[in-house]
Amino acid sequence: MTDKIKHECGIALIRLLKPLEYYYEKYGTWQYGLEKLYLLMEKQHNRGQEGAGLASVKLDAAPGTEYIFRERGLGSNAIPEIFENAQKKFREVGAEKLNDADFVKKNVPYAGELFLGHLRYSTTGRTGLTYVHPLLRRNNWASRSLLLAGNFNMTNVDEMFIQLISEGQHPRDTADTFVILESLGHYLDREVQYQYDHIEKEGLTGQQISNLIEQRLDISFLLKRACKIWDGGYVISGLIGCGDAFAMRDPWGIRPAFYYHDDEVVVVASERPVIQTAFNLKKEDVHELQPGQALIVKRNGRFILDQIAEKKEKITPCSFERIYFSRGSDYDIYRERKKLGELLIPKILKTIDYDFDHTVFSFIPNTAEVAYFGMLEALEKYCNEQKAKEISEKNGSLTQADIQQILSRRVRSEKVAIKDIKLRTFIAGGNTRNDLAAHVYDITYGSLRRNEDTLVIIDDSIVRGTTLKQSIIKILDRLDPVKIVIVSSSPQIRYPDYYGIDMSRLSEFIAFKAAMQLLKERGMQDLIDDVYRKSLAQKDKKKEEIVNYVKELYAPFTDEEISDKIAQMLTPEDTKAEVEIVFQSIEDLHRACPEHAGDWYFSGDYPTPGGNRMVNYAFINYMQGQENRPYQFKLNF
Repeated sequence: MTDKIKHECGIALIRLLKPLEYYYEKYGTWQYGLEKLYLLMEKQHNRGQEGAGLASVKLDAAPGTEYIFRERGLGSNAIPEIFENAQKKFREVGAEKLNDADFVKKNVPYAGELFLGHLRYSTTGRTGLTYVHPLLRRNNWASRSLLLAGNFNMTNVDEMFIQLISEGQHPRDTADTFVILESLGHYLDREVQYQYDHIEKEGLTGQQISNLIEQRLDISFLLKRACKIWDGGYVISGLIGCGDAFAMRDPWGIRPAFYYHDDEVVVVASERPVIQTAFNLKKEDVHELQPGQALIVKRNGRFILDQIAEKKEKITPCSFERIYFSRGSDYDIYRERKKLGELLIPKILKTIDYDFDHTVFSFIPNTAEVAYFGMLEALEKYCNEQKAKEISEKNGSLTQADIQQILSRRVRSEKVAIKDIKLRTFIAGGNTRNDLAAHVYDITYGSLRRNEDTLVIIDDSIVRGTTLKQSIIKILDRLDPVKIVIVSSSPQIRYPDYYGIDMSRLSEFIAFKAAMQLLKERGMQDLIDDVYRKSLAQKDKKKEEIVNYVKELYAPFTDEEISDKIAQMLTPEDTKAEVEIVFQSIEDLHRACPEHAGDWYFSGDYPTPGGNRMVNYAFINYMQGQENRPYQFKLNF
């Protein structure tokens, strides 16, 4: 992706099912859980570079000793920093004692059985260490202490906030992270109190009550009560101080989660291949947490899968995960991205007038590379079919030289664009800064025949188009192609996301800008005003009643008309080559990724009512020139 888009977070949860001595004897270290957590987090580093956190819970800690440990850090180097901070505490003990698993279990921080890691990207504009997960809600009762980390964005934070107030609470923050923490914490408190009241009637006292509460704590029940009004995409994971652990996925299946368990460990992560790599597993060993399902591990190690929220009739796992965000090393994602490239072939052939002799194919590093392979394979297949057809039609009249000449035709592929060093553009301002930005990519000189060849170059998606205009097209034009064809393996991104990806303003999208420009050029300002009036009229309705009227702004135009306008808007004035932009169709997106129907970025079909409400706010804010994050609600009481 040429445009830098921040996106959803990454989680990692590990529950060791054996005593620490077991891992020391089998693997040579009692730090087995901590080391695996580090690997899971580093392999998901792409999912969050604003901050990272880790936490651990120690089972059977003696009263008067700490049993919850947490480290959090900011910045792209947060992962090594927080693990280094944990290691510093080990070094204070001394090497000899660190070889005694029983000693470290009783005396050393992070020598625990439960681990929770998180990688953060801010999607709400809230930054700082306070907002880095895991979040912690402490209590003198271990069964009431809660650590929380998640990959989520809620679209109805105001409703959740008001519900907490109606329960008599006084939340300290309106961010969805804190609201979720307090919501779960509230129902955890009520569950503990319920168990306490019933156990006390049995005539038990003191630690006996506490022990029975921890045994009987019903995590499924409290999750079911807490999530009733949640609207959004989420995977929420948590550790409870008494030793229970859980991870829950939203009932629409928007955000992903995968798990593995055996007799040694239970592990959850946001992506499948990281679990495979960390634990040396096959694809079929790792399972996907189903929509609305929760994985729960009780203090005694009992593993449970429970349906917390009813799975929606139409589940909508995020298609952007498949196109861009998730690791391309996943078995299925690799094949899906290749298919995305393959399905673009009919459109590409049309743009080059089926002329292979004067066309060079390439890609924009680095995430488009897999789609590029799929595109190349399909082009080569088509080329070979054409060669076979030509030879067959000549019916034996060809000489050896003729056959050789036909067989020598090939798909010309080159590495034309090269991602250069990250230039420090902050050292300059104004026009100079833009000039430096234009050199983020470099080109391979001599890869095209000047003033003869068309260049087809594939990217995985085009969001704002800023880098294309300021950098990519300018540098490609230096090769003097006759035509530059930019191919997007995703459809036109027309609508904001409110489920964990940092795309919330309509004005960010070049497709939206193109539609608005076409409406104005064709004297259709009345349609814009009409959509604005209808959006304002439903501003205060319940989210379930709100309609996405923004769709009407695109309705008068074909996809090709919008694509042509995008190409015009992104072509720098002094470009010599003709520029054309080709997008994937939504239909072919679903053919390539049949199990991931979440296409609201492209279609405007939001899976939850909150999505329609948020896009309604976004358009109103756009028209009023107040494009703050539309999901930052101002609460009035």
